[in-house]
Amino acid sequence: MLTTDFPVGSPCWIDLGSPNVSATADFYGQVFGWTFQPVPEAGGYGFLQLAGKRVAALGNLDTDARPAWTTYFRTADVDTTVKAAEQSGATVRVPPMDVMQEGRFAALTDPQGAEFALWQAGNTRGLDSVSEPNTLVWAELHTSDLEGAFAFYQGLFNWRVEVFEPTPGMSYRVVSTSEGDQQQTSFGGIAPTMGEGQPPSWTPYFAAADVDALVGRATAAGGSVLMPAEDVENVGRIAWLADPNGAPFALIKGEPQES
Repeated sequence: MLTTDFPVGSPCWIDLGSPNVSATADFYGQVFGWTFQPVPEAGGYGFLQLAGKRVAALGNLDTDARPAWTTYFRTADVDTTVKAAEQSGATVRVPPMDVMQEGRFAALTDPQGAEFALWQAGNTRGLDSVSEPNTLVWAELHTSDLEGAFAFYQGLFNWRVEVFEPTPGMSYRVVSTSEGDQQQTSFGGIAPTMGEGQPPSWTPYFAAADVDALVGRATAAGGSVLMPAEDVENVGRIAWLADPNGAPFALIKGEPQES
């Protein structure tokens, strides 16, 4: 289960690049009840908050980039992890840099083409709230090479894996951090790409008290349904959506780590 302890290798932050920060903040406010708090010195970047707690962040879209959520993984040393990633075939999009006194980060693309980021904590360890309704609860990688993807991330973070078949014939890898009870420290999964042409990517799942109600809010606010709400045995009720700019995200009611 994802917690705000954020051990090394766990997702600790998510942010979203948008071509229209104000409209995007309004969309997620209608869906999740989030509010946007700009950071004056951060050039349009700011925090998405729920009940005063940071649950995500939002900023202007990089030139030529597609709208998408970025998942940050905690590391004890960004520079060392970047070097290891490069040696394993990753591409560095943003080299290691300090974010004021808050921490140090880098942005990369894994060997299969999925974008992710690294975070070395300074004053900011990570998000203020996770695994609560309308907050991050799970991170899922869709890739064309499950074994290669897991080997890459295991080399960086020493992740553990448990193979799970939610439906006959579907291979799913539940990943956990390197220490602690394996089931209790699971935070995400690795699965095949969902369709032809889907790029490898990390997608955040947000916990939902009522998946169908949130789907309704999202579509009313201009979002689209990529996968309708459905019950998945031993997992819970899930749905895949895209915001008005096309950035995918998912909803789940249930306990992913119990799958």
